[in-house]
Amino acid sequence: MSVTSLPLKPGRAREGKALQKGQQTKAAIVDAALGLATQIGLEGLSIGALAEVTQMSKSGVFAHFGSREELQISVVREYHRRFEDEVFYPAMSETRGLPRLRAMFANWMKRTSVELDSGCIYISGAVEFDDRPGPVRDALAWSVQTWHSAMKRAITLAKQQGHLQSDVDEEQMLFEIHGLILALHYEARFLKNPGSIARANAGFENILQRYGASPAAAARSPRTTRPAKTAKES
Repeated sequence: MSVTSLPLKPGRAREGKALQKGQQTKAAIVDAALGLATQIGLEGLSIGALAEVTQMSKSGVFAHFGSREELQISVVREYHRRFEDEVFYPAMSETRGLPRLRAMFANWMKRTSVELDSGCIYISGAVEFDDRPGPVRDALAWSVQTWHSAMKRAITLAKQQGHLQSDVDEEQMLFEIHGLILALHYEARFLKNPGSIARANAGFENILQRYGASPAAAARSPRTTRPAKTAKES
């Protein structure tokens, strides 16, 4: 009999079940907190409000986080995890270069179109914590910077594949693409202007057209037809 097949002692089994239940309870609390945060912002989160929503005691909620700040950070991390699952990882099955960059933007737009009703933690959080140094701001900034690094990498790969001009400034192109998402939230969510999603998509196509390589250069460029197996680039 292997070590891994040995039965757990009753005490350890109970401890394992308690730990698993505790993790499940914490995940449920974070899920509820994320739902609240999209409506009232990270600053609106409180142990008391969350206890009321989850029908738990304040002490029960507090025991899983220890502080309101840690609760806010947990929400930021969960939001980032879901963002990656919906936007980043699905795009990794696309061919390196322009196909992958297009997929990343399309996924970003798909999520954004939903968040026009529910709200975006990255954007609302930036408004709340832009001038407030601390762990919550750091967690927000890290999440956004991580996503920007992935987008910048996709732009670099598109250059290497000859899909974009060789002298493209990746930072400038990323800035313009991000600007489309920010403008979309302002135009559609705040001003309620119709057609904003179509304008954002048209703006992305305009960016690609301005930065795209000539047909002749694209024909001479190397191609990568095998999709990446993991999210990390070599």
